Amino acid sequence: MTGSSAELFADRDDAGRRLGDRLLELDLVDPVVLGLPRGGVIVAARVAEALHAPLDVLVVRKLGAPFRPELAIGAIGELGVRIVDDDLVATARIRPEQIEAVEHRERATLDDRVARLRHGDVPPDLAGRTALVVDDGIATGATATAACRVARDLGASRVLLAAPVGPPDADDRVPDADSVICLARPLGFFAVGAHYRRFGQTSDAEVEDVLRSARRP
Repeated sequence: MTGSSAELFADRDDAGRRLGDRLLELDLVDPVVLGLPRGGVIVAARVAEALHAPLDVLVVRKLGAPFRPELAIGAIGELGVRIVDDDLVATARIRPEQIEAVEHRERATLDDRVARLRHGDVPPDLAGRTALVVDDGIATGATATAACRVARDLGASRVLLAAPVGPPDADDRVPDADSVICLARPLGFFAVGAHYRRFGQTSDAEVEDVLRSARRP
């Protein structure tokens, strides 16, 4: 849905349930739902419940500009995946050593989060399966693109990206996905959190609890 008014979700649980209902219409065959920490895992849990599909996690981190951390100049992911927006880097005149410093810091955070969330387990085997990558929203598309590449490297035969909300050009921002599904693509999109009534920060502990529950027989 694209329009001038934003779709408003109560919180990530509400968004996940509504996204799950939409994805049920696609009749996906043997999907694996992969949430992006932190908030995307909450949405993904509700999607996995709706689809009666396994839930796992793909850990990615945004690379923020040295002078403006909220501005994504790229992203990194598990398995050594690395994406950098060369045009933006050139325009902003960011030096290679500055990128390396940001990446070094974010890679350490990523490795720590992988250790906390996987507890020594290996990433999911996606060979021949449909990977359904889920986040709580799409902004620049950098972290989503990194996640899609990780899913490909894990053997997924098809990679879908699903989020409650994103910009009208979400497909162009995440070209590595075979398909991008958004419940809302408002013309005035400027920030994911603006489309939720409650969009508080999700903690690592909450993500661990969700994944622990999903792994119980």
